[in-house]
Amino acid sequence: MKKILITTDFSDNAWNAIFTALKIYSEVDCHFYLLHAFEPSPLNMMGSKTQQRLGVIYDSLSKYSVKELEEVLSYLRINHKNAKHQFTTISKPGNLEHAVESVLTENDIDILIMGTQGATGAKEVFLGSNTVKVLNLIKSIPILVVPTGFNFQSLQSILFATDFSAPYTKNLFNPIIELSKLWSANIEIVHVAIEFNLNVHQEAHKEVLKERLSGFDIKFKNIPFEINISKSIDQYAEEKKASFLTILRHQHTFWENVIGEPVVKKIAFHSKIPVIFLPQ
Repeated sequence: MKKILITTDFSDNAWNAIFTALKIYSEVDCHFYLLHAFEPSPLNMMGSKTQQRLGVIYDSLSKYSVKELEEVLSYLRINHKNAKHQFTTISKPGNLEHAVESVLTENDIDILIMGTQGATGAKEVFLGSNTVKVLNLIKSIPILVVPTGFNFQSLQSILFATDFSAPYTKNLFNPIIELSKLWSANIEIVHVAIEFNLNVHQEAHKEVLKERLSGFDIKFKNIPFEINISKSIDQYAEEKKASFLTILRHQHTFWENVIGEPVVKKIAFHSKIPVIFLPQ
């Protein structure tokens, strides 16, 4: 059974991430873990000079968290009748990224799914304090990030953006392979660069990639570098009406070192389609 962790703050976008996950894996036996992490905000902490006051705040947040999770579970039991799916709710004190890390360890999770905008609607603040922090900390499993307002209907094509600079481990492409088989989706490998002459290592990695995805009708596309990497990829994805985008997390540091562009953060924030960040 596939184990899927979905984070929620009970916002519309968090609900959208849940609904997207349920649709994607509608034909797969899944155990969904719905996680809400809570911690006192700086405003709540101000003026709380005693342990007693802090205890009252945590107790209040804990009760709210449990109550909201129960309502989510109740809704899903009534409105989402799929014998292949089961649910567990988890309420944890502390920040989101460490709560996620804890749940992954405790439950042997296969994939993490989360939205990119929180209840406040302050996208830049939320992205900086949640999604990117999780992406930076959690590197052992794939993470599917669902953009706000995205309405999933079907999965027809998957773009994998790469520069062939790093080796592709044996099970790296399992999330892509699984989705491609589930939805009969095609796979396209996109390479953004100023020049497309590959060195010896890149050529070797490209051959390994072909081997890893053998049996699939994959296509390769070179995309000229324009303003930045993330914008070039995003524009091409929009032109091709791609369903999902996939990227290796190692490019976060690679491109930052080369051109100073935080590719992972920009793609997570600006992509109009779901992005799967593969573990490095």
